[in-house]
Amino acid sequence: MIRSELIQKISEENPHLFQRDVERIVNTVFEEIIDAMARGDRVELRGFGAFSVKKRDARQGRNPRTGESVSVDEKHVPFFKTGKLLRERLNGDAE
Repeated sequence: MIRSELIQKISEENPHLFQRDVERIVNTVFEEIIDAMARGDRVELRGFGAFSVKKRDARQGRNPRTGESVSVDEKHVPFFKTGKLLRERLNGDAE
């Protein structure tokens, strides 16, 4: 599912809301998640999962084409851990 499909689905299920308002709400939610993660905060959506940022230390890597050793800088990467309810639904355990 992509963002536009999510907006369409929410609009269909909430006919009292204008699609432009639903779009603004969805965009705001995503922006807030991104802003929180940029600050280094953890974002938890109960039943769905938690977004956090993990730090990867600088290291020596290898160029796969040439085999030459290259320096890889330290970086921060997004990490998602599924919630219990989502994990159960994916595995068919929830009713």
